[in-house]
Amino acid sequence: MILNKDTAKKTAELLLQVKAIKLSPNEPFTWASGWKSPIYCDNRVTLSYPPVRNFLKEKIAKLVEEKYGKPDVIAGVATGAIAIGVLVAQELGVPFVYVRPEPKKHGRKNQIEGFIESGQNVVVVEDLISTGKSSLNAIKALKEADVNVKGMVAIFSYGFSVATETFEEHNLDFSTLSNYEVLLEQALESNYINEKELITLESWRLNPSEWKK
Repeated sequence: MILNKDTAKKTAELLLQVKAIKLSPNEPFTWASGWKSPIYCDNRVTLSYPPVRNFLKEKIAKLVEEKYGKPDVIAGVATGAIAIGVLVAQELGVPFVYVRPEPKKHGRKNQIEGFIESGQNVVVVEDLISTGKSSLNAIKALKEADVNVKGMVAIFSYGFSVATETFEEHNLDFSTLSNYEVLLEQALESNYINEKELITLESWRLNPSEWKK
């Protein structure tokens, strides 16, 4: 869910401007999962634009404090959210760790990289919420480390019902700066897309796994 519509619209505007998000309803992308998609999101692109990354850093940090208070630790989900997570932790003046998809096969075999203590309050930072699978995998690792996961904040979400239902099932609170619905609204307002393309983009979200098959 988004908490501030103005922030959501500005985030969407910036993501489109720097091409962190690309919309291509007529020539869809193919995701790693095999899904056809009219949208491609790579929020790591924002790191190359200081004004944009500063905006995201400040807004996420503000959202974290408003919802959860100042946490003991910020945890980023590898690899996409490591950099933005560090920036948010720096803004808040708190420690940072990141969570790998799985434990390393060598050395100390860590899944959580960095120092974290049992009982600490942790807020997880993500760059993108798709199905929510990688997010939940990270949260599982953090809970196994016996820390208190207060919630998650992400830059953007596709708004898939499967993600929302999964987070609710695991009783996990999450917020995003912007989402697919606001993105389409902003894209239409700025003439990035037209009304016909909007219809195509809206239809994809209803059944993404079967779209264009």
